[in-house]
Amino acid sequence: MISDFISKLQQKTDLTYDEMNLIMTDILSGKTSTQENVDFLSNLAQKGETDDELLGMLDKMQEYSLKVEPKNQGPIIDMCGTGGDNLQTFNISTTASFVVAASGGIVAKHGNRSSSGISGSADIFEYFGYDLNKEPAEIADILQKHNICFMFAPKFHPAMKHVSSARKQFGKRTAFNLLGPLSNPAGVKNQLVGVFSTEYLDRLPIILKRRGAENIMTVRSDDGMDEFSTSSTNRVCILRNDKVLMNAIDPEIVGLHKSKLKDIQIQTKGDAIRSFVGVLNDTASQAMIETTALNAAGGLIVANISKNFEEAVEIALNTIKNGKAFQLLERFVEDTGDSLKLKEML
Repeated sequence: MISDFISKLQQKTDLTYDEMNLIMTDILSGKTSTQENVDFLSNLAQKGETDDELLGMLDKMQEYSLKVEPKNQGPIIDMCGTGGDNLQTFNISTTASFVVAASGGIVAKHGNRSSSGISGSADIFEYFGYDLNKEPAEIADILQKHNICFMFAPKFHPAMKHVSSARKQFGKRTAFNLLGPLSNPAGVKNQLVGVFSTEYLDRLPIILKRRGAENIMTVRSDDGMDEFSTSSTNRVCILRNDKVLMNAIDPEIVGLHKSKLKDIQIQTKGDAIRSFVGVLNDTASQAMIETTALNAAGGLIVANISKNFEEAVEIALNTIKNGKAFQLLERFVEDTGDSLKLKEML
């Protein structure tokens, strides 16, 4: 059956939501071959994915995933990028997630090991002894206790193993790079999503709105980061109260210093861990701390803790300076991992 749909894609014919649902059912239940999956993904990428196609894929991915049922009251958010910017920056969204949680937000972080960068969010959590294979109920308890948790994508999306070899063989970005950050197992309605292309700045909020999203912010910086940057202007799209608005955020206008991209780049996994801890205990460089604060500000707005970037940046910087961000990390690692690993870093 998939061969008929591949032929359609080759002729640059868009598929309907229902057709995409059928294809994904076969793919995620392992009924298609690696070569068929490669042909499907490559032809879809060459044609360009429509919103209906992406939504059909996303809904089926969610159907096949494990779920976390949070017990927390209030808006629960996620913050992550689509990845693939190849800029080798430190783990900005993971670091910012702890700042948001220490500032009163609730962050159900969903992520993976890095495929193109030096260190992914899973690498950070794993380093500190966090068990990536925790069960959903245990993760819900961690989220309730600490206002932050981590959900390892391969654990929560086991059916995605059927496309892993095709994605490796294809070797380029596919629709799944885009859908990964949108398929949060805790069903969050509020998200900050960094995107790899300005094309998706306004498309993703509209797609997520169709899935019942509340507050969505997408960002791409003019220097190519799929996160907020303090080295350039940032293009932002915000879905709030059912309205989608575009904006540009200049780091200097919201009270931060202009930096250079090289100030936040890393070379090794060790650098990634040191940068993560250094920001949270306020010993990292100004560029790393302020980049984290700007991304945390986006999270605080999405979490309805702040109304504007100036105020949100101030809250984030204070949470780092007054030690709350690091205290949260200490409690979190003590409860879910190996405190000695953190003490060694200090």
